[in-house]
Amino acid sequence: MQSNETREQLKLIARDGYPLAADYFAASGTTKGAVLIAGAMGVPRGFYAQFAQYLAGHGLAVLTLDYRGLGGSAPPVLRGFTGSITNWVDHDLPAAMDVLQTRAPSVPLLWLGHSVGGQLMGFMDSTRIHAALFIASQSGYWRRWHTARWRGFMWGISHLLLPGFAATLGYVPARFFGSALPAKVARQWASWIRDPEYLGVLARPRQWADYRRYDKPLRLVTISDDDYAPWATGEGLLALYPKAQKEHLGASPAQSGVKAIGHFAMFRPKCRDSQWVGWKDWLLTQAGQADLRMAR
Repeated sequence: MQSNETREQLKLIARDGYPLAADYFAASGTTKGAVLIAGAMGVPRGFYAQFAQYLAGHGLAVLTLDYRGLGGSAPPVLRGFTGSITNWVDHDLPAAMDVLQTRAPSVPLLWLGHSVGGQLMGFMDSTRIHAALFIASQSGYWRRWHTARWRGFMWGISHLLLPGFAATLGYVPARFFGSALPAKVARQWASWIRDPEYLGVLARPRQWADYRRYDKPLRLVTISDDDYAPWATGEGLLALYPKAQKEHLGASPAQSGVKAIGHFAMFRPKCRDSQWVGWKDWLLTQAGQADLRMAR
C-alpha cells in the first residue's frame, strides 16, 4: 500500500547554525519508526525520494538531507567555501537526527546509509540509533580494491583528481558526481582513501568515536556488480564496528531480474520488489513492528 505524496521540504538548521536543505516524509497511518537516510558522496537528496516515499507508505517516517556544500545546501559559489566532512559529522547529521526525533518522537530511530552515509554513522552518538542498514558502504582505502585497474583508479582519485581540482578550481565539478564537491570535502575524502584505516584520519583523534561502542543490529548489503564497493571493502567497514550485531548480505542483478545495478540503481524503482521490500521489512522488524499490509 502506498500513500500519496507526503514530502515536506524543510530548511534544517545545523548545530552550528548553517542552513541545510532537507525533506521530511510523514509516515502513512501509525508511525512505526523513523529512518534517517544518509546519502552517498555527492548524491543530492532527491535521488532517494522515491525510496523514502515507499518507506513512508509503510509506516516509517523518513528524513533526507543535503550535507552542507552539496545540492540544495550549497552556496551559489563553491570556491572559497570552507564546509567539510567534519562539519557533516559534527553539525549536519546530528541536527538531522534531532529534527527527525522531534517530528517522530517515541519511535526507534533507524539509520540507513548509502556508501559514505554508512561510513559516517560511527561518528554519531550511537545511543540514539536503534539499528542501521548500510547499502553499498565500504572502507575506501585504495589498496582494498580487487583488481589492479580499480586500485589504480582509486589511487588516481585520491592522489590526483580530488586534490588537483580542489587546488585549481576550489571545488570538484559536478560531472564527476551528482553534485559538485567543496574543496575541503574533496581533500578530506582524498586523505581517507590514502589511509590504510580509511576514515581513521578523522576517527583516530576521536578514539574512534562510536565505531567501537555501537553494539546494535547492523546489516550491510553489497551488490555483486558494484565496482565502487566490492565485498572486501564492505568487510573492511564492518571490521570498524567490532561490537555490532553484524550481518553482511550479497545482492546481484540476477536476483533483481535486471541487467545491472552497480553502486546506485538499488535505489531506483526497478529494484523495488526485489530489494526495497526486504529492506523495509528489516527496518520494521528492528523497530519492533511487522508490516501486515498485503500490498508490497
